[in-house]
Amino acid sequence: MRALDVQGIGNELAIRWDDGTESFVALEKLRRACPCAGCNGEVDILGNLYKSPDKPLPRTAFELVSFAPVGGYAIQPVWRDGHNSGIFSFDYLRRLAGN
Repeated sequence: MRALDVQGIGNELAIRWDDGTESFVALEKLRRACPCAGCNGEVDILGNLYKSPDKPLPRTAFELVSFAPVGGYAIQPVWRDGHNSGIFSFDYLRRLAGN
């Protein structure tokens, strides 16, 4: 699955896929699903999860400033609070969108 067009529109990320369908993901949902190690932790070789305690996110955490393509398989959002380490693969975005 490949995204042909990705745009932030209002409080959503809109994605047009190469199969002709479109998906919309709420920005708050996107940020809360950030796959980076800082947000979701890291798993060691034995399967143990190491994660920092959850902390409240400021309102600016859900404001998308920009995003950059990562190869031909993902995007990397930059959020108003400065967070920018999450890389969202197109497959993961499709799952988040529920289609």
